[in-house]
Amino acid sequence: MSKRDFYEVLGVSRDADEAAIKKAYRKLAMKHHPDRNEGNAKSEELFKEAKQAYEVLTDPNKRAAYDQYGHAGVDASSGGGGGAQGFGDAFGDIFGDIFGGRGGRSNVHRGSDLRYNLEISLEQAANGSETKIRIPTMDACDKCHGSGAKSGTSPKTCPTCNGHGQVRMQQGFFSIQQTCPKCQGNGKIITDPCNVCHGAGRIKRHKTLTVKIPEGVDDGDRIRISGEGEAGVNGGPSGDLYVVIHLSSHSVFQRDSDNLHCEIPISYSVAALGGVIEVPTLEGHAKIKIPSETQTGKIFRLRGKGVKGVRSHRKGDLLCHVIIETPVKLTARQKELLEELEEISQKDGSRHSPRAKSWMDKARDFFSD
Repeated sequence: MSKRDFYEVLGVSRDADEAAIKKAYRKLAMKHHPDRNEGNAKSEELFKEAKQAYEVLTDPNKRAAYDQYGHAGVDASSGGGGGAQGFGDAFGDIFGDIFGGRGGRSNVHRGSDLRYNLEISLEQAANGSETKIRIPTMDACDKCHGSGAKSGTSPKTCPTCNGHGQVRMQQGFFSIQQTCPKCQGNGKIITDPCNVCHGAGRIKRHKTLTVKIPEGVDDGDRIRISGEGEAGVNGGPSGDLYVVIHLSSHSVFQRDSDNLHCEIPISYSVAALGGVIEVPTLEGHAKIKIPSETQTGKIFRLRGKGVKGVRSHRKGDLLCHVIIETPVKLTARQKELLEELEEISQKDGSRHSPRAKSWMDKARDFFSD
């Protein structure tokens, strides 16, 4: 063992942390590695010296003994060794971060999330409801309980990677880790697979679930059902199920956030003379007073007759859009009365049809220009 101070060998202070020690060692290892300095005995000696210092100062117990007793505290435990493997160990941390860590990649995986598109009516969305859905999924095999091994047996530790899921490959002075080709990173191999799932640990099946639809959901909202996605791999947790809401078209209402819209046809006489009409709501019926001389396109707002959204504190409104309906299939008497009305109206058109008079004036000015 070198008798030089290990902190001096690496060029770090005595209170340097592990990251600083590793950085210093990597720099020296790159500079003095035997593969880069073939036949240079001095570089080989410096490399071994740096490796000894690194091994002691990155081990908390050895470092504590060295700080208290110097070389005497670690002579029996540190040892030499040198060679290309020490250089690979230093850089194993770098490649380990990229390929999943020096301890091997975990073979336990969370199951995939699932999506289910659910079409519901406006009434179901407004009032909330329950419905059953049937979904295809990958579930844990009942026969082997997800292990993939035949009943009475169990997976064996992979002899190639010793259960780590990764193997170390040495090429020159680089040492990297890669997925074990024998077990595909699982760390275990199944010698006698389950005769139901054939070693997969999961089987495809359909399951029926009850979905609670909260009051006020809207088109595009998602309902998350925890743990009802696909089963995990090798005992990993199951994924989640996301139920995506789609509202079917309604014969009367159109939804706009928490508000509802509908068109209300009224007769020519009601529009002119006024009256009271009955309109539908999600809760039944309501009455609207139509003032005389109402024009088409007029909007009447019924407050609180809309939908209470999931994140709302109160219900929205119902907006009724008036459409004046032109009478059809007129009788002879009806035609006679309308012709008489038209004749009377023509005598003082500006009084009875102010919008038409204004429009005609604008049109006349346009063509005059």
